Amino acid sequence: MEMYKLIGQFLLAAPAIGDPRFARTVIYICSHNHTGAMGLIINRLYPALDSKNLFQHLAIPTTPQTPALPIHFGGPVETGRGFVLHSDDYRRDTSMSVDHGVALTATLDILEGIANQIGPRRSLIALGYSGWGPGQLEHELKIGGWLTVPGDADLLFDPDLEQKWEQVFAKLGFSPGLLSSEMGQA
Repeated sequence: MEMYKLIGQFLLAAPAIGDPRFARTVIYICSHNHTGAMGLIINRLYPALDSKNLFQHLAIPTTPQTPALPIHFGGPVETGRGFVLHSDDYRRDTSMSVDHGVALTATLDILEGIANQIGPRRSLIALGYSGWGPGQLEHELKIGGWLTVPGDADLLFDPDLEQKWEQVFAKLGFSPGLLSSEMGQA
C-alpha cells in the first residue's frame, strides 16, 4: 500500500477483524492523509429508517414521487451526522470529489435534491462514519485486520447489501476461507 493512496478503495474486513462492529463490513474510503482516514460502511443499514423518515425529521419537503431510500450505518463515529456518497453528476461547492465518478456531500442541499428528484443519478445516504487517527489504519492493515480492494462504482451503489462483502471479496480472486482467523504479523 502506498502511503495515503486508499482514497476510492474498498476496505474489506478480514475474517479475523476482532471488532464485532466491523465484522463482514465493506468500507469505502473517502479521505486518507497524514491526519488519518475516513470512510463509510456501505453494507449495513439502520433498520426501520429510510430517506422519507429522515426528510420528515429534517423538515425537507417531499412529493409522492420522493423515493424511500435506505439509510446506511456509515460507522460508529458521529452517528447523527449525515453523508451522501453519490455519482458525480451532482456537483455543488460543498461536494468533494472522491474518485472517478464518485463524490461525497454532507450538506442539506443534496438531501433536498434527492427529495425532489433533482439529485444525483446514484446515491447512498449514511449516518455516521468510520474514522482512523494518524497511522491507525496503516497499523490495522499491517496486522491483517483489513484487506484493500480497488473501488468499483457499480459495487458501491449496488443495493444487494447481503452479498456485498462476498462480491467485493471475489475481486481478490481467492476464498475468504483461505485466510487465517487469527490476526498478527508475519
